[in-house]
Amino acid sequence: MSIPSDLDIAQAATLKPMDDVARQMDLPTEFLERHGTDVAKIELEAIEAMKDRPRAKYVVVTAVTPTPLGEGKTTTTVGLGQAFSHIGKRGVVAIRQPSMGPTFGIKGGAAGGGYSQVVPMEKFNLHLTGDFHAVTSAHNLLSAVLDNHLYQGNAAGLDPYRVTWRRVLDVNDRALRNVVTGLGGRMDGVPREAGFDITSASEVMAVLALSNDLGELRARLGRIVVGYTPDGDAVTAEDIHAAGSMAALMRDALKPNLMQTLENTPVLVHAGPFGNIATGNSSIVADRIGIHSGDFLVTEAGFGADMGAERFFNIKCRTSGMSPDAAVVVATVRALKVHSGNHKIVAGKDLPPALLEENPEEVHAGAANLRKQIENMRIHGVSPVVCINAFPTDHASEHQAIREIAESMGARAAVSTHFADGGRGAAEVAEAVAEAANEPSDFQLLYPDDAPLREKIETIATRVYGADGVDYAPAANSSIDLYERNGFGNLPVCVAKTHLSISSDPKLLGAPTGWRMPVREVRASVGAGFIYPICGDMRTMPGLGKNPAAHHIDVKPDGTIVGLF
Repeated sequence: MSIPSDLDIAQAATLKPMDDVARQMDLPTEFLERHGTDVAKIELEAIEAMKDRPRAKYVVVTAVTPTPLGEGKTTTTVGLGQAFSHIGKRGVVAIRQPSMGPTFGIKGGAAGGGYSQVVPMEKFNLHLTGDFHAVTSAHNLLSAVLDNHLYQGNAAGLDPYRVTWRRVLDVNDRALRNVVTGLGGRMDGVPREAGFDITSASEVMAVLALSNDLGELRARLGRIVVGYTPDGDAVTAEDIHAAGSMAALMRDALKPNLMQTLENTPVLVHAGPFGNIATGNSSIVADRIGIHSGDFLVTEAGFGADMGAERFFNIKCRTSGMSPDAAVVVATVRALKVHSGNHKIVAGKDLPPALLEENPEEVHAGAANLRKQIENMRIHGVSPVVCINAFPTDHASEHQAIREIAESMGARAAVSTHFADGGRGAAEVAEAVAEAANEPSDFQLLYPDDAPLREKIETIATRVYGADGVDYAPAANSSIDLYERNGFGNLPVCVAKTHLSISSDPKLLGAPTGWRMPVREVRASVGAGFIYPICGDMRTMPGLGKNPAAHHIDVKPDGTIVGLF
């Protein structure tokens, strides 16, 4: 069966008025702030108004370690949210807003796919209600105030060589990774080395995602560390009088966005922190609304279960106080075949023909990755359900192989065809999730707040990634000592590493053992509330490829957008 393009499907959708979408959540329409006919923001007063309602089952969608093409977590999240209506339940979806950098780069849109999408697709993938622009502006306002502070006499005593705050832009632009600011005459500022990150990597974005309310957002912005004095004392946004203005810019961005799926299921779209160097999860305030809006709240955590799900558990849930009832681990035939070590997938190129041949033995050969990711759910006390995301090129014997792997680990498994069939195609997964979510919950954090930073890092490396231990570069050790001396040792840890392996080496497939995790650098996002060790060469500002999506996106005279995928 030939399926139309994602954009064609989305543009043919029949959308319900936002008031009708809100009523499906029992959300009083008085809390809607409408942005046109098909998007609305939700006033934060809705949280207090809905807090005494019954609590939905809280479900996080994660995955095996993905190939460069991704394994369909967002599509699965949307499809599962739609599927609950097919089994007589009410589902609500909560996901991140995508960065426009990857949208115009090689990844394309992130609204789901096929018949499991968030619509309008164009608004979802582009400006939406301007939250990314608010983050960009607030971040760069702090950059401007910081450089002005240096120029105006540096009353805080910042060491210009120990300034840690960069600038951001929501565009893939490798030329801005490293720059020198303040060039020109004396009136043009203090020259210093600096650089740009992409907006989704901004600490302000993580603050947006992890704040429970406006007061907390204001306090977190004030705690952002912009650099250090020669004696190693932290200098914050509050110290240089920037936090209040930043909060003013972020006030409306804290309100979650309400959209809908192709089947008119409510979707809360909010925040967009990167998945490999930040938390990779949507916002707490969206979840606090969604958890009282139906029978199931389905949210997504970025990349594989060793990354987004681990951060969902140990950073997001630690901050929100909310506990998950079940986890969905998305697995595909192609991903497990790649983890067998017999194939290589390159983004932008056709799949290797041998990958498409029927071969359940290869699926079993790549099973170690799925087993480890199921284990990573269980060490947090969460019941896993394996969603076999079916592709037309799969074979029934290969789906059966994934079922056997899951069942050998005591996990439920179900095949889903939500891409082609929408919510109806994910009904079997929805039934399995409902069963798992009704089991007694024993959610556990991986480490206590008061554990030393090195212990937290090593706990994640050994228990979640399977490393034998951690090796710290001298600069990393110095940073950890500095952070603990400044009182940051109680913060959780967000390890920045490759998403293409459970290990820190993208070349190691499956569930590698006998390796040690190298930490070359450690940074502090004190306002967001986590410390992030960096393993390997992690880019915080992507570049465009040879044939980016930006070459093909256009607009017709009638305003219709084309080329978005």
